[in-house]
Amino acid sequence: MPHTAPSANPQGLQGAKGQDPALQGLDVYIVGGAVRDALLGRPAGDRDWVVVGATPEQMAERGFIPVGGDFPVFLHPRSKEEYALARTERKSGRGYKGFTFHTGTDVTLEQDLQRRDLTVNAIAQAADGRIIDPLNGCDDVKARVLRHVGEAFCEDPVRLLRLARFAARFHDFSIAPETLALARRLVQDGEVDALVPERVWQEVVKGLMTERPARMFEVLAQTGALERVMPDLVFDTEIAAQLHCAVQAHLSLAQRFALLCHKTPSPEQLGRHVRAPSECVDYAKLLPVLMQALAEYDDEVDTSLDIIERMDGLRKPQRLLDLLNAAVCILPVDVARWQRHLDAVRSVDAGAVAKAAGGKPDQIKAALRLARREALMRACG
Repeated sequence: MPHTAPSANPQGLQGAKGQDPALQGLDVYIVGGAVRDALLGRPAGDRDWVVVGATPEQMAERGFIPVGGDFPVFLHPRSKEEYALARTERKSGRGYKGFTFHTGTDVTLEQDLQRRDLTVNAIAQAADGRIIDPLNGCDDVKARVLRHVGEAFCEDPVRLLRLARFAARFHDFSIAPETLALARRLVQDGEVDALVPERVWQEVVKGLMTERPARMFEVLAQTGALERVMPDLVFDTEIAAQLHCAVQAHLSLAQRFALLCHKTPSPEQLGRHVRAPSECVDYAKLLPVLMQALAEYDDEVDTSLDIIERMDGLRKPQRLLDLLNAAVCILPVDVARWQRHLDAVRSVDAGAVAKAAGGKPDQIKAALRLARREALMRACG
């Protein structure tokens, strides 16, 4: 029999069935992250729902919109929240797509929870507010432990990525030693090599935007997965500290990714390997260039102008400022001073300078350089 407990979130599912005709007569539960976060006293994000004992036809008759591919998932006709039919899964091939799913009216809630990755994500809340916890996830929430549900953990490489990402999000949680052992086995067995770059990137994004992003990469390194999923990434304690600085400074994803990669021999190549967006790839490529320029900076007007032009600051001033703010996590940078320099250079009316130069390209270039240099001298004055 499943372990039950009082409601952790009275406003979650309790009373929903009585108010919503689409749910009346259905055996529905909130599962996973929303329940876990309620137990932790954290704001819940999107809710995941499981429906037990129903068929796809019954869901369609109630107005639910089918959106599932490999298994039946439906959107609620009004709230558009996702409702999945309870299912089981078994390994049938290589990698995270190598699974066969079974949905049917005979699949129980406990069977559905058994297929999940971590015990803290395998908790459900019933319509009356009760917590259903057959795998003792509540105990692990209380003890602050990330623990695998079963041996099947080492069959799905995505679970390793999620473990690392959850370790970054819940940085006060430890990882059960036996769970780390299964994660290492997953790498040793080659399952991690079946991950596609797009799936890796999805989890990297979530991990980088947590309060302790470095822990994700520490866990991946501990399991031997980091060099397999992000080849040639150089990650060390300095970069870990710089990522912590990025969190405190509320830096963007592109800035954090650039900091993560700035010691890597070819950050642009790594960014493209994981299918990072072009903005992230650009930032990762340009931050080392800026760092080298700043390391050689002599506080001269001509050098300041060279850096602004080299970094394309005239056309993309915000990108340059973003990179300067990221650089602050590596070495002292007076960003406010660079902002004044950038504003001064951009204040020059290029059209007026070109007109005064008679439209001659060579003269325009020299005149623009002089005008911008004079503007910088006034700003430094």
